[in-house]
Amino acid sequence: MKEQTDAPQDRGCLVGICFFILGLGTLLPWNFFMTASMYFQSRLNTTEWSNGTAVVTKEYYFNNWMTLLSQLPLLVFTLLNSFLYQRISEAIRIAGSLVFILLLFIITAVLVKVPMDEDRFFSVTMANIWFINSFGAVLQGSLFGLVGLLPQRFSAIFMSGQGLAGTFAAIAMLLAIASDTDSETAALGYFITPCVGTLLTLFSYLLLPRLAFAQYYLNKSNKYEADSTDELLKESSIVEKGKPNGRANGTVTSSTSKADSAAEVEVDPGPDGPEGPQGAFLSLEQVEKGQAKASVIEVFKKIWVMAFCVTFVFTVTLSVFPAVTADVRTSFPGKWERYFISVCCFLVFNINDWFGRTVTTVIRWPPKESRLFPVLVVSRVVFVPLLMLCNVQSRSFLPVYFGHDAAFAVIMTFFALSSGYFVCLSMSYAPQLVEQKDAETAGALMTFFLSLGLSLGAALSFALRALI
Repeated sequence: MKEQTDAPQDRGCLVGICFFILGLGTLLPWNFFMTASMYFQSRLNTTEWSNGTAVVTKEYYFNNWMTLLSQLPLLVFTLLNSFLYQRISEAIRIAGSLVFILLLFIITAVLVKVPMDEDRFFSVTMANIWFINSFGAVLQGSLFGLVGLLPQRFSAIFMSGQGLAGTFAAIAMLLAIASDTDSETAALGYFITPCVGTLLTLFSYLLLPRLAFAQYYLNKSNKYEADSTDELLKESSIVEKGKPNGRANGTVTSSTSKADSAAEVEVDPGPDGPEGPQGAFLSLEQVEKGQAKASVIEVFKKIWVMAFCVTFVFTVTLSVFPAVTADVRTSFPGKWERYFISVCCFLVFNINDWFGRTVTTVIRWPPKESRLFPVLVVSRVVFVPLLMLCNVQSRSFLPVYFGHDAAFAVIMTFFALSSGYFVCLSMSYAPQLVEQKDAETAGALMTFFLSLGLSLGAALSFALRALI
């Protein structure tokens, strides 16, 4: 939606701050479980000594399963969103999802102190990941529809907030590692952090309807159909002495047909001819057509390039991150080894992903009509072999070509920058390609293709990890 000239000001940028926090809150479940992969693997991958060598008794492939079970609910619940939208109000969908996410984070924090055998802990953790990301999917789909009702710059702010969620989780993990407490207490503090973040997200959503700027656009969307009808009536009326008049140098006839229930008011053409103002006519069918939303297929035909782009970007990103990148090992063993993955994998990725999303508020190149845009998106596939050739352990087939930590960090930097940049551009360009009344449909469609890309990438990660 374009910003209206008669809209109130966003005083103190409060609406922008609220949507930034809401964006951050939508991805807390995914990022806090992903960044804690070392904690989960330490509880799952127990080792035994055989001939003086430590051997893992059972490999759970936590990163692969965590990624898949985090993204599948997003795809499933995105498909169910049309059903949920019709039967469950927006307030219940958003506030209710945040409450359940908070409860599941509390359960995760409690489990840190509960001793449990590996198989049971894996099952409980995977179930927790499924349910918390299911509520996250409902939350994200609902918020994408909501932010689509406001000016386009708020979509970029919302996406920027999503980008910061990973940085927030990575910093929380670094603080937990750096603390002098035992590993259990550090993990407990780590999982309490998203509980606070989720509470702040819920508060931001409850504050939003009380801000005049947000009220204006949300109310404007609700009144859109009535406004469209009024506009059509004004444009199709003959104004005489400042008052609407259906008569102009001719007779007014009203006709109805049994075959067609649409009422029609026709004005005989005057001297100006049928194309002039006196040849105007108004039909109920025209009014309904003008205010009716386009079908999903019609909207998709307008945004399919952006839908492909967001799907491809996330397929490439999730195929190697974190399933492959989290298994990269440092070439400098020692104390640095404890921080390596948190810094070079998660922190580097999330800071640059956030920067890539944020820079779209200033730089928007290529433009949405450019054929170069999808070409650049497809070119990101080069990062897949580059990351697979880093020092990923353990490995059976591929050699290591980029063994140095700096090489891995540089590849991750450009990998993350391009991911955040092209995702944000795709998501913000799509609503601009349709009419205002279809912006919410476009947002919902883009959310579906976003989740499709995430699921495809997560599924592909099993094959790519096996190839290494």
